[in-house]
Amino acid sequence: MNIEEARIIERCKAHDMEAFDQLVDLYTRRIYNFALRLSGNPDDAEDITQETFIRVFNAVGSFRGDATFSTWVFRIAHNVFLDMRKKVKAHPQTSLQDVVELDESEVTRQIEDTAPLPDEVAQTSELSRILMDAINSLPDYQRAMVVLYHTQRKSYEEIAEIMGLPIGTVKSRLNRARLALKTKLEPLKDMFDA
Repeated sequence: MNIEEARIIERCKAHDMEAFDQLVDLYTRRIYNFALRLSGNPDDAEDITQETFIRVFNAVGSFRGDATFSTWVFRIAHNVFLDMRKKVKAHPQTSLQDVVELDESEVTRQIEDTAPLPDEVAQTSELSRILMDAINSLPDYQRAMVVLYHTQRKSYEEIAEIMGLPIGTVKSRLNRARLALKTKLEPLKDMFDA
């Protein structure tokens, strides 16, 4: 944490809203990208980002500096993501592609699919999608570790702090996540080598 960031945090602890706005500006993009990688959905990522900063605002006074501020904020974002996943599992939603049964017949819901067609997607985007699908198919804890390490460039120590785990556990779980990704992507190896 640099001196300027430390000053901003101290001002936030004194309920300085201008300082909090500066803090939000510093971290919004990184937290949103992290949330997007975890959730795979821009709307959910936006919700996670907003909820993260609400929690930061409410808890900044208790930030002791045991970890870096960045690690603390990412840990809050990870917890918000996990809380959201629990809510989704507790309240399942109906797919818009389900068949609707009527008294006399059944119809498919008529919702336009706005996803781009495969021929509209450039090869780079397609590879990115394939990789993200593989990452999203990992269990939540492995997905979080892969995203924190490979996209957010967090160290093992920071990941351990964010996830509340020993470093050895982080290393072994991250290694298992990489092996799982390698296995999932092995059939597509030629696409990634090209």
